[in-house]
Amino acid sequence: MDGDFRTEFVHQPAGLKQHPALVLNADYRPLSYYPLSLWPWQDAIKAVYMDRVDIVAEYDTYVHSPSTEIRIPSVVVLRDYVKPVKRVAFTRFNLFLRDEFQCQYCGAKGDLTFDHVVPRAAGGVTSWENVVAACSPCNLKKGSKSLKRANMQLRKPVRQPRAEELRNMGRKFPPNFLHDSWVDFLYWDAELDA
Repeated sequence: MDGDFRTEFVHQPAGLKQHPALVLNADYRPLSYYPLSLWPWQDAIKAVYMDRVDIVAEYDTYVHSPSTEIRIPSVVVLRDYVKPVKRVAFTRFNLFLRDEFQCQYCGAKGDLTFDHVVPRAAGGVTSWENVVAACSPCNLKKGSKSLKRANMQLRKPVRQPRAEELRNMGRKFPPNFLHDSWVDFLYWDAELDA
């Protein structure tokens, strides 16, 4: 794969390419950090007219209808609080996010696959506690051997992450595009310059 490996998982709809709106929960936190909760500007305007969101910030760009002119929202906040999911789905993307998009054997980034720590041939199951992100060379080196037989070690113990941990992990990977109006809502706990 060419480019930044972690961005290849996030396929953005065409409407997000120009003037996406950051979507905040009613507590003014993004619904998700990675992928960042964004709506196409058309969906943001529709939600405004349906009274589902309030506009917090706007772009300097306008859209027009025959009778109305409106500035495109850049940040919207939901009027009703959406309770965050407590259970973390066991998906390839969440596994890579838990492992910070790094091979858990050598630390390499890019061209990742996943590996069963206890091989399936030896009774290993596909679960949070037995699957890690691995680069192709390490995965081939380990094969269906145990860590001891392969003379390999994990960089950190494997376990199921909590939903809050994954949300915080996602904050380490900002998207390629950040509008100035979003920064205050994405990094509210960052250390301030003196």
